[in-house]
Amino acid sequence: MSECWSNAWSQAWYPVAFLRDLDRNAPQRFTLLGQPLVIWFDRHQDLWRAFVDQCPHRLVPLSEGRLSDDGHLECPYHGWRFEGNGQCTLIPQAAKGSALPRAARCNSLATRSAQDLLFVFSGTPELAATRPLPLVPLLDEPGWVVQDTFRDLPYDAVTLLENVLDVSHVPFTHHGTVGRRSNSGPVELELVKEGSTGFTGIWQEGPRQGRLGTQHTTFIAPALMWHDLTAQGFARILTVVYATPIQPGQCRLFARFPFQFQQKLTARLFTLRPQWLQHIGNHRVLEDDQIFLHYQERDVERGGGSANYAKSCLLPTTSDRYVLALHGWINRHGGVPFPNDTLPPKERSLEQLLDRYDSHTKYCRSCSVALRRLQSFRQLGPVLITLALIALALTASSLMIQLGLIAMIVVLLLALRQAAIWELGLTRGNRHPPRNA
Repeated sequence: MSECWSNAWSQAWYPVAFLRDLDRNAPQRFTLLGQPLVIWFDRHQDLWRAFVDQCPHRLVPLSEGRLSDDGHLECPYHGWRFEGNGQCTLIPQAAKGSALPRAARCNSLATRSAQDLLFVFSGTPELAATRPLPLVPLLDEPGWVVQDTFRDLPYDAVTLLENVLDVSHVPFTHHGTVGRRSNSGPVELELVKEGSTGFTGIWQEGPRQGRLGTQHTTFIAPALMWHDLTAQGFARILTVVYATPIQPGQCRLFARFPFQFQQKLTARLFTLRPQWLQHIGNHRVLEDDQIFLHYQERDVERGGGSANYAKSCLLPTTSDRYVLALHGWINRHGGVPFPNDTLPPKERSLEQLLDRYDSHTKYCRSCSVALRRLQSFRQLGPVLITLALIALALTASSLMIQLGLIAMIVVLLLALRQAAIWELGLTRGNRHPPRNA
């Protein structure tokens, strides 16, 4: 490995949230590379801040605190307050006029906002200025319609990158969602360029046996990749994935699906579906392989991990060329996110592996609002049906009113049924993937 490999993951920018999902009025917790952080908005500097989630006083998590009236981060235990640079501004228990100790400060990490994401630098703030943000330059061009989602996944960032770089699994794993087995065939991948910063590749034929055109792939080390293709007569389509390492065996996926439609009407129609409903659809696709990837990465680890990947796995075709290139980058340049840790034991609860609420909904503004509204409607709906039945019983003279009440009851029953389906879709997944139906 090169001398810089150990810094590839520990000295890098990572997205931690979409800006729209962050609450400017409350601190939020996120774990990056095993380090709990508190994310909060500094209204004095109009900046998002990231501190190590620990008060220097008695080491309690600052994310359990609040933003004080003067806009500082306040510890929940004894009320110590901290400004945006991490320095303590108030110790309520100190005598009036006494100097605050210099050690009364929080460890701060560098943050930047770009392309609708909040990024945090995992290394020292001084080094952050020398490292470019991992952005997709194409997204700065006009005309993109972008669908976004995120989810905390029960497998490692490397496993996620390996999975999304593997274009040949789509017809089989995702049959019934975004793939069809009938679209499978030889996949001739070519590497165009490789190095310490990642690689680029090309699939000349492209997906669906060439019907969508040539696909280009870019991997920006350590945690960003995207596919790029132009479907003639429809749109230019990107599939963008960030793999932010949380802790061994867990990462946060940020998936972006930008489209440059050739017809304006198509673009308008595409934006009509509510974001929370789109996210339910995204969950179904992610869960196509979520369970077996959680199991698979433990077998890869037992087989020697990336260092022995080409020997422990049988890789006879060029369809695995991007996967081999990823592990080649790990072995020659980047290392792994948690070089001194092993994966935790296998999660045996399928309900936990398929959880959607704690892995997404409670952090997503659109989905959390939709869930509250659906739950409220499911409480109100039976009351409305009861009132309609009472009105129906009391209305004997007007046939039109009776028919109207019956229609309303039927609509409410159907709406309650659909609300229950959507509520389930926002909280947990289905054990049986469509491919096995």
